[in-house]
Amino acid sequence: MRAWLAGLLAVVGLHVASARAEPLRVSVVDQAGAPVADAVVYAVPVDVNAKAPPAKQPQAVIDQIKRRFVPLVSVVQTGTAVSFPNRDNIEHDVYSFSPAKRFELHLYHGMPAKPVVFDKPGLVVMGCNIHDQMIAYLLVVDTPWFAKTDARGQASIGNIRDGAYRLSVWHYRMAEPEPPPSQIVSAGRGEVASFSLQLRSE
Repeated sequence: MRAWLAGLLAVVGLHVASARAEPLRVSVVDQAGAPVADAVVYAVPVDVNAKAPPAKQPQAVIDQIKRRFVPLVSVVQTGTAVSFPNRDNIEHDVYSFSPAKRFELHLYHGMPAKPVVFDKPGLVVMGCNIHDQMIAYLLVVDTPWFAKTDARGQASIGNIRDGAYRLSVWHYRMAEPEPPPSQIVSAGRGEVASFSLQLRSE
């Protein structure tokens, strides 16, 4: 009985260890070696038959504060609904002409009637018809495994299954955004992937 129990515990231990796979860590710098913040990194399984789970974050938020979109850069999985609350004391008119999602939220205060569902992958550039300086970028990706770099140019993609992935990176100031730089990585091994981007000056 003790031998059987020990064997069971060993199997459970292996299962728990595999469930706690190391996150996929990414470092992004520019052509001068400086860290790049707000770079989006996303991983897609190399195996085309490996289906990604549906979006775990059914909704996301892009605020309007002091005549700015906050955050400037967002990333969501295809099928995510995004709300655009206006926290200013003036009206905004949010729109996009991007092929991935064309929409317009006509002049409003507070919360619009309903969120916008982003059902196609691609880049969505948004603006305000009233305030030309307002701009925001939303990258819609066909994968739940994504992250955005912090001020140190670091990002971590957690809850990712072991296996081979094509890891891609995008930044709104990339000199040549198409095709996005990518590399094949192995998730679950604690590796750190690195990218060096050619960025335009702001």
